[in-house]
Amino acid sequence: MSPDDPRLIITTLGTGTCVPSLSRSACSVLLEAGTEKILLDAGPGCMRRLLEHGVSIFDITHIFFSHFHPDHTGELATFLFANKYPDETRRQKPLTIAGGIGFRSFFNRLETVYGDWIRLQPQLFNILELYPTGNNRLNIQDIALSFASVEHRPESLAYRLDFPDGISVVYSGDTDFSEKLIGLAEQAGVLICESALPDERKAPGHLTPSLAGELARRARVHMLVLTHFYPECEKVDIASQCRKTYNGLLFLAEDLWQIPLTLLNRHPRNDEILPGKS
Repeated sequence: MSPDDPRLIITTLGTGTCVPSLSRSACSVLLEAGTEKILLDAGPGCMRRLLEHGVSIFDITHIFFSHFHPDHTGELATFLFANKYPDETRRQKPLTIAGGIGFRSFFNRLETVYGDWIRLQPQLFNILELYPTGNNRLNIQDIALSFASVEHRPESLAYRLDFPDGISVVYSGDTDFSEKLIGLAEQAGVLICESALPDERKAPGHLTPSLAGELARRARVHMLVLTHFYPECEKVDIASQCRKTYNGLLFLAEDLWQIPLTLLNRHPRNDEILPGKS
């Protein structure tokens, strides 16, 4: 994709959790639209996956964090440190990093540890702390981004990005069942949703496949992409559990998988399950 190509490309860079895995890195999704390259979370392994996908860290324009757990933020310090090699002249595009309530304090504490190692030139670096109680919208060029608090941590946010071509993408981050997420995802084209554990292993603050499916059904989402899988998910039929509650397009994400947006106008059979790899 050339820098001026307006097509939207969504790649699930990391689909795992804090548990080490040879096949799944921790949480991260890349959205590419023209000159904008947006990361949603940056868990450990994110930079390696970017390289495997053919994208430089210097091309990333925004990182939006769903919350501060290490499997979602663990690559932030090393990402910023890497941007200083061999010197800061490698980065030409400004970088904005953003998160929920307490994000500035979170970053300040990182600076207490790492100091100048993670400080970029002020004209190339911006920090945003997002408060889901006022105007929950901002614009990235011609992309409209909105956000809502969800049920995991006090700072937890889900994000929705509406693109000029009419495609809308929602990223849940970690969450339990959330009415606010249903509202944010209303009639979205794509919902990238955590499904951390099987139905029989439900844990507080996380969704299961059938709960994720119920949430997507109520939001009238066209395509549901399940991600953030703990190892227990590899031992059961996650898709069948989700099909108890959702009959739209269903994918089980894998690392470095590109979401097939060309299918958004296609209606699936009720029993159809689409694997992460084509």
